[in-house]
Amino acid sequence: MSGSSNRPVRRRTFVLGTAAAAGSAALAGPLAQSASAAGFGYTDDGSQYVVDTGANLVFKVSKTNGDLTSLVYRGVEYQGYGGMNSHIESGLGTSTVSIKQSGSTILVSVAYGTLKHYYAARSGENNVYLWTNKADTSVSATRYIVRVKKGLFLNDEPDSYTYTNSTIEASDVFAKSDGQTRSKHFSKLRVMDYDHIGWSSGGVGLWMVRSNHEKASGGPFYRSLLRHQSADGGGLYEILYYGQNQTEAQRFGLQGPYVIAFTDGGAPSSSLFPGTLTTSWADSLGISGYVGASGRGRVSGVGITGRNTAHPYTVGLANSTAQYWGSARASDGYFSIGGVLPGTYTLTVYKSELAVYSTSVTVSAGGTTTLNSIAIPSSNDPSNASAIWRINDWNGTPSGFKNAGLMTYAHPSDVRAAAWTGNVVIGSGSETSAFPCYLWKDVNSGLLVYFRLTAAQAAAAHTLRIGVTTAYANGRPQVTVNDAWTSAIPSPPTQPNTRSLTNGSYRGNNHTFTYSVPASAWKTDTGQYNVLRIDVVSGSGTTGFLSAGTSIDAIDLLA
Repeated sequence: MSGSSNRPVRRRTFVLGTAAAAGSAALAGPLAQSASAAGFGYTDDGSQYVVDTGANLVFKVSKTNGDLTSLVYRGVEYQGYGGMNSHIESGLGTSTVSIKQSGSTILVSVAYGTLKHYYAARSGENNVYLWTNKADTSVSATRYIVRVKKGLFLNDEPDSYTYTNSTIEASDVFAKSDGQTRSKHFSKLRVMDYDHIGWSSGGVGLWMVRSNHEKASGGPFYRSLLRHQSADGGGLYEILYYGQNQTEAQRFGLQGPYVIAFTDGGAPSSSLFPGTLTTSWADSLGISGYVGASGRGRVSGVGITGRNTAHPYTVGLANSTAQYWGSARASDGYFSIGGVLPGTYTLTVYKSELAVYSTSVTVSAGGTTTLNSIAIPSSNDPSNASAIWRINDWNGTPSGFKNAGLMTYAHPSDVRAAAWTGNVVIGSGSETSAFPCYLWKDVNSGLLVYFRLTAAQAAAAHTLRIGVTTAYANGRPQVTVNDAWTSAIPSPPTQPNTRSLTNGSYRGNNHTFTYSVPASAWKTDTGQYNVLRIDVVSGSGTTGFLSAGTSIDAIDLLA
């Protein structure tokens, strides 16, 4: 886009990208150059450092607090809405800000207490590389937000909203007049699902390319706020520690680089993506906590046996200081995870999002830890247990249940959601699609499941299992069979204590509740239906969709 920022937008395109389609990007990736591009350099205007990349991008950093105060691309200002700058969290206080040029790289360094933050420019590139080193909890730094002027990329996606819409929850979930819901939390994507986020319009693409998230928390399946757009302007985020529906403690240290990238409207170059980005040019810049490629190692596995090939498998590495992950090859389970900081990690194999195997691995700098074929024990996958009936397959997600496909980008009250009530009949062929993905104490507690048993089955006790992926306000299932037997109220497992089911996330701690149902509970007439009632119990929560609730993974009655 060129000209005034008030010019009407001719074409609007929403993109949440993966590692595909970078062909039309202009000067979006790292360039190997022997000399600086014409105009590359920086000046000091007294209050700001002004950096010209020598391409089409000029940006400014405040010498007072390290805010990014200007992003001018092709002569158009993109930075800022509501009088606010782009910055860490809500902005730092008075900081020590310095700048230096090393050949074809300019580095702006910001120090605020124990927090260190960096902006880097490369000659001839329309990119800003950022690093953030949060050393401890003394400084708040849970995100970096790029604030974008209003009217440049306005759209109507799940993470877009206007304040004239009805507020239906807290101050961040809205309903349009047509009943569809909107919130900045509705990103749709897990961390492993995207490389970049942003907008494209009028021949300009503005993107945030995420880092490898080695110092973030939550693993590959974590969902967080990524982007928003309102009548006031837009925001692109790199989340350092979200806090919402968090399953891990906060990690500290250097996170990055993450990249603000401008293009001619196409996706940013895949050379900027986590896993492919190389930054040897930053090795000697003196960035606090920086570890170059030579100081990192790799973990590789020759294969994984015992997989259910109907599901994808992911391998994760995690300890208290770092996290990594990679996909296992569908054909044989081969995996390779590079760029790993030295240390000892828990390696976990996930069937979709359900942990089915773990072991310990040690990584050394410059080395590759090679593992022999991993054999997943049959007993580790609950789907392998013989069942009289089963609703959904065990995979650590509510995928397949009613409304599950909508809940990562809409509120449960959304007009597009099917009724949350309704009972289920085993053998109908629609058991999974008829069963709601979420159960709440105040919405659909008391759901009934109808099923028949043979005489032999009815003569024996059986184990009932209910798998959940998270819970809100300690919501957990208590079951009753034929009004003849009621289970004890189970203890609540450890789960995040923030909103989840209503702001686009089912990801918590997978947990399986087991109930030993005595033979005396079953109907002896094989022509009659047994009736299982599932109630949500808790002493916490409020009302409606903020009453105690839980997300369902699978339910089965074992043989």
